[in-house]
Amino acid sequence: MLRILFVCMGNICRSPSAEGVFLKVVAEKGLSSKVEVHSAGTHAYHVGEPPDERSAEAALRRGVDISRQRARHVHVNDFETYDYILAMDKANIAKLMAICPEEHQHKVKLFLEYAVDSPVEEVPDPYYGGPDGFERVLDLIEAASEGLMEDILLNIVQRN
Repeated sequence: MLRILFVCMGNICRSPSAEGVFLKVVAEKGLSSKVEVHSAGTHAYHVGEPPDERSAEAALRRGVDISRQRARHVHVNDFETYDYILAMDKANIAKLMAICPEEHQHKVKLFLEYAVDSPVEEVPDPYYGGPDGFERVLDLIEAASEGLMEDILLNIVQRN
């Protein structure tokens, strides 16, 4: 089983959106039995809460239901559990690297490293903006998800 963890600050906007979108991609590729996807936050502000309503509505318009997800905080054991730990921005990379054991630091990357020809390196936090920000986040997540799936397909082939 290949395990992926998407990470943002509070785990209510970007990372749950990434979890939902990527779960859809995994299902479309018929890999649900081989790839596990979750999300978490570097801060414990919203632990136990559902995704931001605006994120959930934007995702649902694209056929992705994230309403059943609940925010959780990143745990040190996540670094051993997950194969990919993908942060939405550099501030969250810094938080992750501060608690990540050295032997697992190679797993921590910016999610948009997988987006081919992306004009930006980070998925912006839409929390304090308008509805367009949530749509932009989903556009970036969808682009990065394509590249991540290509990488995972190579990884699965190499494991078999």
